[in-house]
Amino acid sequence: MRARGFTLVELVMVIVITGVLAATLVVFLKPAIDSYVDTRRRADLTDMADTALRRMAQDIRSAVPNSVRSVSPTCFQLVPTIAGGRYRMASDTVKDTAPLPCTPSPTCSAPLDTAQATTVFDVLSPLANVPAVDDWVVIDNQNAGDVYAGANSAQISAISAAPPLPRASDGLYRVTVASKQFPSGYDGGRFVVVPNAQQTVFYSCVGTTLYRTVAAFAANQAASCALATSPVVATDVAACTFVYDANHGATQQSGFVWMRLELSRAGEAVALAHGVHVDNFP
Repeated sequence: MRARGFTLVELVMVIVITGVLAATLVVFLKPAIDSYVDTRRRADLTDMADTALRRMAQDIRSAVPNSVRSVSPTCFQLVPTIAGGRYRMASDTVKDTAPLPCTPSPTCSAPLDTAQATTVFDVLSPLANVPAVDDWVVIDNQNAGDVYAGANSAQISAISAAPPLPRASDGLYRVTVASKQFPSGYDGGRFVVVPNAQQTVFYSCVGTTLYRTVAAFAANQAASCALATSPVVATDVAACTFVYDANHGATQQSGFVWMRLELSRAGEAVALAHGVHVDNFP
């Protein structure tokens, strides 16, 4: 009785047919697979670039007026804020205890007078984020260097709800700061709050990485653009450009930041650009 099996010719034919089918699959499927991988890679790069641009735009829009400044074509600096509002500019002539002006107390309002040093003032508007002790109050930042030099900022030493009735109309909060005379003559009645933990922020491209570096107000621009421990905003950076125009438009009160990011990975590249208007009227 003869054993059953495949002949050598049959095995060779199976191998040849399998090879032809495999080659056919490679020819028709590989481009589709490569296209899917490339599309996914471009989508990842686009998402990373878009997220980075939105993150920078958010910080720029909430920055202290006139605090954005260009360090280099690949680095810019700003002072972020977490809150802002209006302060009491004059005594309450109806409810304050005579004679006026009176010392701030539960029966006396606390106006901020730019003609003299201030240690306490009432906030007249709601705050999206209530400041904490050690945060900073900034008023009337007309020049980029003022807030960095501390010419118009004071650190908060205490904050509390406004005094109880009948003084509730004086404001929502009462803020105590280190003694400071803010820019004399300012009549805008507005202030912003800078978090002590993020006094100033740098965005900078170094090599193939975009960093967000936090530093102190008086940080040296050239030395602080990026630190080795800075949080990473984007990787795979092939090129980046930041352009700031402090006097964009006829009013001379609005700046403009133009940002362009190009990311590249494994032969695929995407480039996104985004512009942000800056309100420089304190």
